[in-house]
Amino acid sequence: MDPDEEVQHALSTLFRAFRTSGSAYGVVRYFAENNLSFPKRAYGGAWDGKLTWGTLTHSRVLGVIHNPAYAGAYVYGRYRDNKTIDSDGHFEHHPVRLPDKEDWKVFLPGHHQAYISWEEFEENQKRLGSNRTNTERCGPAREGAALLTGVLICGKCGRRMTVRYTGTGGIRPLYECIGRWEHGNKATCSSVPAEALDQAVSEKILAIMKPSELEISLKVMHSINDANRMSDKQWLLSIERAQYEADRAERQFMLADPENRLVVRSLESNWNQKLKELEQAKQDYAIYNSKKAWVPSEKEEQDILNLAQKIPKIWNAPTSTPKEKKRIVRILIDDITVLEEKRCPDFSIGIRFRSGKCEQLSLKKNLPYGDRRKHTDSTVSRIRELAAVMSDFEIADQLNQEGLTTTEGKAFTYAGVRWIRYKHDIPGPYQRNRTGISVAEAATLLGISTGKVYYGISAGKIPARKQHQGWPWEILIDDSNLESIKALYT
Repeated sequence: MDPDEEVQHALSTLFRAFRTSGSAYGVVRYFAENNLSFPKRAYGGAWDGKLTWGTLTHSRVLGVIHNPAYAGAYVYGRYRDNKTIDSDGHFEHHPVRLPDKEDWKVFLPGHHQAYISWEEFEENQKRLGSNRTNTERCGPAREGAALLTGVLICGKCGRRMTVRYTGTGGIRPLYECIGRWEHGNKATCSSVPAEALDQAVSEKILAIMKPSELEISLKVMHSINDANRMSDKQWLLSIERAQYEADRAERQFMLADPENRLVVRSLESNWNQKLKELEQAKQDYAIYNSKKAWVPSEKEEQDILNLAQKIPKIWNAPTSTPKEKKRIVRILIDDITVLEEKRCPDFSIGIRFRSGKCEQLSLKKNLPYGDRRKHTDSTVSRIRELAAVMSDFEIADQLNQEGLTTTEGKAFTYAGVRWIRYKHDIPGPYQRNRTGISVAEAATLLGISTGKVYYGISAGKIPARKQHQGWPWEILIDDSNLESIKALYT
């Protein structure tokens, strides 16, 4: 450990930032946002031993996190020289890092004072390995809208599923497995829209964190604590017995005649043995304590229950980013297996929680975006029924009064009803009750263009009317006025 307190604090800050962010780039960002410098000591040459401060880089963070010296271990042989021969017959040297400590030539844990424990060092290596995006690993939580990136597993080939953002601007994420592409088949194993899957998992997470569920969990923790107290009492009695035997051996040694060397050596050996047994019992008890489940106090229990009531509001708040939600998902869920078939609206998922519990859910795929904008058959039937006696304005008002909405949850409008009638070929009242002919029919009958018909209507030469504003013209031509109108255009 460096004797400079500022250097110690900088290294401690690096490891603390890595615990919080979970990535080396997150550490670099933390130092940059807070305008922090990082030390570097020169070795050899004219600047030997000089300490300089500068900007923390990504490679420097990786070098510190990968170095077991900061975990108090002395190692040798972490790298192996891999030699190859190029096309010209020359040797090329490629250093290869050996990840397993069994392959290192020298490994002395606890060699010197450490910044972090060896367990944390190994956990950091696993986290860095899982952050790699070019391997079959979970990867770090990122900013994308898809919540389950990195935790989904294809139920057909067992590979991790990736996310692909589709639509204009990538607004619709899609989970898919590209295993078959890599194996030569031009099709994906599984492909499911992210919206339905994310919604189901979010509801499940909020359900398991409800106050009622947490109350049950707290009761289970108390029952486990009761059993732990019984075991704890047994451990304390065992330590008390070892302490008594060590004290008794000490008293025997102190009461022995110093001149009787044979007896003194025997009593001293017995005393040392009892002290070792006492120390071993205390170490075993410390290990047992470190593995015991955490039990909250009464105040912590109340804080947990109060927080549970706010969790849905916090989860759905605009300020809650997808990255934060992904971290919560990964704290609770180990992985999710997706089993999906092509051209099948249903699919199933298997959730494996960190606690070991497994749960299976059956879900439905969302309709394609274009189909979701289509109106239901019941809405079309209702409009067809109302169109026999009502105008489009009246139909829209009637549907809104009945509490019906479009597939997007909006109110009906005149233009929307008119479009539905056109799309589904529903005749309106003016088509059933009209007394005249259309503009196109009048143009054919008079042997003129439709433009001249409209001009004649505006000039008052051709009689016409509209039943309602926005409806088409009805040309009032019959045998009594047909010849006189024709004479105007000859």
